[in-house]
Amino acid sequence: MTYDLCIIGGGASGLYLASRLANKNVSVILCESGERLGRKLSATGNGQGNVTNLNISEKNYFGSVSVSDKLLLNKDLLSVFPMLFTADKLGRVYPAGRQASALTDALRRIVTTASNIEVRLSSKAVRLESGFVIHLQNGEKIYADKLALCAGGKAQKQFGTDGNAYAMASRFGHKISPLYPSLVQLKTPTDKIKTLKGLRANGKVKATQNGKVLGEAYGDIIFADYGVTGNAIFAISAFVSGKENVELQLSFLPDVAEKDIAESVRKKIELGYERSELLSGTLNNQIGRMIMKTAGSTPEQIASAVKNFILPVLGTLSFDYAQVTKGGITGEGINENLESKYAKGLYFAGEILDVDGECGGYNLHWAFSSAAVVAEAILRNKRDI
Repeated sequence: MTYDLCIIGGGASGLYLASRLANKNVSVILCESGERLGRKLSATGNGQGNVTNLNISEKNYFGSVSVSDKLLLNKDLLSVFPMLFTADKLGRVYPAGRQASALTDALRRIVTTASNIEVRLSSKAVRLESGFVIHLQNGEKIYADKLALCAGGKAQKQFGTDGNAYAMASRFGHKISPLYPSLVQLKTPTDKIKTLKGLRANGKVKATQNGKVLGEAYGDIIFADYGVTGNAIFAISAFVSGKENVELQLSFLPDVAEKDIAESVRKKIELGYERSELLSGTLNNQIGRMIMKTAGSTPEQIASAVKNFILPVLGTLSFDYAQVTKGGITGEGINENLESKYAKGLYFAGEILDVDGECGGYNLHWAFSSAAVVAEAILRNKRDI
């Protein structure tokens, strides 16, 4: 049998693509290398399912593939899910029940009950031929008129995203941009922060490269034996992953004026506090003592140090720890329908493409919106036949 479409990858984009084609006039086979569909989707948003963001815009994305607002703003993107959604004050949209597994369960139910979709689990694609002929690891061959590569990137290989699909795309002439971990912990020198391991602070993180501001993020900053982590660090990593000569500027009291910090320090000096304790009660004592080791002598200089603690970025932790892959199949060989310019009928969706977004629902939105574009292109093509 020759299927109208073979989807490789049963993650967020592949599962969503299949759901948009459920019970349509197109025969589909979905091949997933693992034993379950949507395993990584069930873990998204710390298990709460941050599916999108109210502030979606092309400015929230990086990479060589053109991400236009027209491509992103699919008004019915969440209509396939039979549930309610709510947004928090940062615009992050979640299922009202705050369980990512509910998203996966809904898509699985749609796909596995559809009359036109066949699902193959534990079916890893290892080689492609023009035509399309898909060779599975177990030796089986699948034949399809069209193919959608939705196999993800290299991040979190425990979910089956080992990066092997890049080689399959290269088989058709597609170029792959350099791959880096993103939404990930950052390595920094630890000589100044070794006494802070495990401590958590709320603040603002600004990333700069040779004096140019790359991005800013607010939230938790957690000190570790390799550098820093926390949601502010994950967010800022989207701007700095793969770049050199980057520094982090940590502001521990972003909502407090420097003059107020300086006044507090001045009062402690008048009361005879030891220098090491001049930030006690203002910051966590250990963080305050760490800052005082390098701060100037005046209240103003100390206040400035609280707002401007510098840590050079030495790199990131590996793909095993990253939520997203930066880099992928470049945009030069992709048309507006996310179809290959080199092999008619070959489509791409999700993380496999050279597109990555900021932290906050943007990457899952891309997985869904790119899959929706592919689904519409396939259905439109089918209607035109």
